[in-house]
Amino acid sequence: MTQPTPNQLYFGDNLGVMREHLADASVDLIYLDPPFNSDAAYNVLFRERSGDASAAQITAFDDTWRWNRDSEYAYREVITAGPPQVGELLAALRAFLGQNDMMAYLTMMSQRMIELRRVLKDTGSIYLHCDPTASHYLKLLMDSVFGPDNFRSEIIWRRTSAHNRTTRQYGPIHDTILFYSKTGDFTFHPGTRPYNNDYIEGQFRYHDERGRYRTSVLTGPGQRSGESGQAWQDYNPTASGRHWAIPRSLRPYLPDAGAGMSSHQQLDALYEQGLIVLPQRAGGQPMYKQYVGEGVPYQDIWAYQPNTRGVLYDSNENIDEDVKYLGNEKERLGYPTQKPAGLLERIVVTSSNEGDVVLDPFCGCGTAMAASERLGRRWIGIDITHLAISIIRRRMADAFGSELQPYDVIGLPQDVASARALAQQDRYQFEWWALGIADARPARDRRKGADGGVDGYIDFFDDNSGKPKRIVVQVKSGGVNRGMIAALKGDLEREKAELGLFITLDEPTAPMLQEALASGFYEPQCFPGHRYPRLQILTIAQLLAGQPAEYPRMAPSATFAPAPRRRRIREQQSNFAI
Repeated sequence: MTQPTPNQLYFGDNLGVMREHLADASVDLIYLDPPFNSDAAYNVLFRERSGDASAAQITAFDDTWRWNRDSEYAYREVITAGPPQVGELLAALRAFLGQNDMMAYLTMMSQRMIELRRVLKDTGSIYLHCDPTASHYLKLLMDSVFGPDNFRSEIIWRRTSAHNRTTRQYGPIHDTILFYSKTGDFTFHPGTRPYNNDYIEGQFRYHDERGRYRTSVLTGPGQRSGESGQAWQDYNPTASGRHWAIPRSLRPYLPDAGAGMSSHQQLDALYEQGLIVLPQRAGGQPMYKQYVGEGVPYQDIWAYQPNTRGVLYDSNENIDEDVKYLGNEKERLGYPTQKPAGLLERIVVTSSNEGDVVLDPFCGCGTAMAASERLGRRWIGIDITHLAISIIRRRMADAFGSELQPYDVIGLPQDVASARALAQQDRYQFEWWALGIADARPARDRRKGADGGVDGYIDFFDDNSGKPKRIVVQVKSGGVNRGMIAALKGDLEREKAELGLFITLDEPTAPMLQEALASGFYEPQCFPGHRYPRLQILTIAQLLAGQPAEYPRMAPSATFAPAPRRRRIREQQSNFAI
């Protein structure tokens, strides 16, 4: 177990990965968005049952969030070996909830929360993204792991536009993000958003060569015996029970930010620069010029407001446009729980510094990784599905190109023997992995059952029509024969696809190769003379060796929605801890 230095992408259960690979106090910032089915009927999550229905959001977690033998073992581990306060909470929750999907979810999350606290640095922070279905239980869990004193904020993020699911409830349009630190000494430098025009017009009514300003008092409540309580410019603050209190916003106008200067020396320097306005009537007090600053520091409601252009001062953006929910933006990759890059960038900038390590243990389609890469952070992503790993690898390559920093992929099969072991363990994960190394996308998930043998698709362009052509893909982990190639030919004709690809773990037989060859060739109309076998067979060994499927590559692949190009940026900010 070593301190992570390069960027790392792990395939596997995040609990095992953290225990085996991540050292104590090795991570600066954690963001997690654990899968949970917010669209399931709320009461189903609390029902003790043994049926086939699952509350999991992603297929790979069907068993993780189900009360079963593993849940019982996990519960006993937390009770007997975990922090006492976590065990006490979990026992109380079980007494209240019983043995159901919700309790399984909280039990598995408690194991992971304990590990997340272990790997987090003392100056680190954690952001847990969830929805109102379980946010109240998760807050209790985080209180028990990180301590209630280290709770910082409950952020409300608007995740969608108006919702029409309003029967017997208000439209559910928000998620909750629970923000905790590990200690009271944590990295925190939030940005700002523009002021509203109404606020500026109403409050900042004066102008000078520096811009718009308003006047504010230079004193604070309470008397002082030192120079800050003595008279300046014939005004005595002590007489009013106050003292001189020069605001931080005026420090940039003073030599060395006022270091070593007395209160009166600072007042003199500011007055000479025209930053202090003396009272025009008896009984008044000196005021300072407060200019329009950078904006309003981030608050705990992050809610994009459409159709608000022109509302913000000196900005053409809508309110909270930087954290806008995903609509039809180019960055949408088709992953069901994808979060916008702006949301993660706001979190990463606020709670980490350049070069820090950001961990996402449920990394999904890799938004936290992409935000960290763009902002010059190191990153660690973990996911239990090969589909997610494939999407992330494609996304990072599309987004950053040659600027992408090197990263290690850990846990994927590297040879035929490990591929065979994966197939024996979980043939669906094997199927998704095989599709990934062939640059194909899955045609279904394991819950939908058979669909004519088509496991995946590769889309491509070979003309100027803008309409993609298609390759149907079938994956087999063993027991292949000639009839399977004949069946794939039928799938190709039924789907009206141009090509078919058969991926096999075992070596194909001679009759299989003959059947594929008998299907002839595909010749693009726009590129006469270019011929591609209509039915192709590739072994896992060939794919691992880098041999690709043969098809026209005159234009970018259309298989996956390409991530928009993102350039790495360097921040201009002061880094400090609170």
